[in-house]
Amino acid sequence: MEFRELIGRRRMVRNYDPDRPVPAEVVDRLLDSAIRAPSAGFSQGWGFLVLERPADRDRFWSATTPVAADPDTERRSRWLTGMRRAPLIIVPHANRSAYLDRYAQPDKGWTDRDEARWPVPYWYVDTGFAALLMLLTVVDEGLGACFFGIPPERVEPYRAAFDVPDEFTPIGAITVGYRAADFRSPSLRRGRRPVDEVVHRGRWSP
Repeated sequence: MEFRELIGRRRMVRNYDPDRPVPAEVVDRLLDSAIRAPSAGFSQGWGFLVLERPADRDRFWSATTPVAADPDTERRSRWLTGMRRAPLIIVPHANRSAYLDRYAQPDKGWTDRDEARWPVPYWYVDTGFAALLMLLTVVDEGLGACFFGIPPERVEPYRAAFDVPDEFTPIGAITVGYRAADFRSPSLRRGRRPVDEVVHRGRWSP
């Protein structure tokens, strides 16, 4: 598949064929793509939790699904039903300490681990790069995926359910599987913003 075609075909998939597991070799290729993402100082401060067994996936949904009633119950129920059919969940995590430690080493010239030196938290940026490479690899493999966030109030239950160390922060989760009949997100009605609307050349103001 040509790269431009791959980018054009990438979308968030919210319903999967529950009877078609993701082959082990494909899972390995997704993770191999992830670790090829760029990272500041080659810190590679990420970690990936792979959930393939039904019991593990059920535990994930139990831990991360909000217990409060959603005002849009029907829409959320449809979303959750389709997402729970995914045979694979990968949770990318960022490790801030890996970056603070790396940049306190002699070749970087900083002598402390002061987070104020980081106006942008690259541990999240770089883990996002890794997640995107997985999403693109999914398309190349003929599968579908969806990146979504874990609600803030469910992060600690998630940590407890999977013994995630404190230094690792989940930046979201990715469901992966073979596509099933899906529905378009209402957000897509907004349309894609044109290049001329978001790009500023030379200076921001004309």
